[in-house]
This record gives sequence, structure tokens and C-alpha cells, in this order.
Amino acid sequence: MADIFVGIGSNIEREQYIQQGVAALRAQFGELTLSPVYESPALGFDGPEFYNLVAKFTSPLSLQAVFEAIKRIEFEHGRAMDAQKYSSRTLDIDILLYNHLVVDSPCVLPRAEISKSAFVLKPLADIAGELVHPTLHQTYTQLWQDFDHSSQVLTLVESFNF
Repeated sequence: MADIFVGIGSNIEREQYIQQGVAALRAQFGELTLSPVYESPALGFDGPEFYNLVAKFTSPLSLQAVFEAIKRIEFEHGRAMDAQKYSSRTLDIDILLYNHLVVDSPCVLPRAEISKSAFVLKPLADIAGELVHPTLHQTYTQLWQDFDHSSQVLTLVESFNF
């Protein structure tokens, strides 16, 4: 069984698509541990603000099979096949960690945004603060404490219910 962490985000009908994405992940993978939801500005492009969170689940599936299942969930929930990297999204799900694996294919792990994006690091630290990043060798709590909080605005969405 692999411990898998994914980042989930949306800035198009964001509450609806976050709810649908979480439900689809539950249907595919079973029990989820969910971080709080955070609101943050779009990074790298002008667009509506995003809702983001991190989910953890366990699965016996290979990284390739998990990657394919997540891509299918995105496409089933309005993700364009030709979506540009810096653009608005109905649903964006990225594998952040698959155990302590460090790989370049089928996706780059650990995901670089963990240490660069508040909307990934803070929710990851919320649910896995004691875990150690496989290449940076610091806990996610330490990484969050050292993060430049003034560089990216992040607001807790207290009214979000799953």
C-alpha cells in the first residue's frame, strides 16, 4: 500500500468542482484525509482566485495507475485535454507524493510546487507536518515555517464543508 498525497484546486465554479473532485477521489480510492480548503490568487496568470486543498489516501495501485485514474477524474470534471499550464481550471489534481518516491515519470515526484507554492505547502503541512520531504530532508512543518509567507496570500476558507 502506498501513501499518496494529491493537491486539488479549482477556480471555475470552484466549490462545485472541489466537491465533485473529492467525491470522485473517494469513489476511486476510498477513505481520504483532507486538509482545510484555502483560497489563493492565481499564480502565473490573471484569473479568478483558486480554492486548494490536499488529500491523502492509500492505494495498492502503481504510480502509473494512480496517475491515469487522476487524469481521468480531471477530464470527467471538465478539464480540457489541451489545458495550458497557467490557466483557469474546473478541476486540477496533482500527485504531490507517492510514498517517498523520487521520479520523473509519469510525473515528477516529489512535486516541485510543494516547496514553492503556499497553496500546496500549507495544506500538506496541515495533514502531514511531521513527514520528511524526500529530497529536502525537512518536515513539511519546518518547510512551512521557513516559507516566505509575505510572498503569497493564502486565506483559510472556513465555510467549506465536505
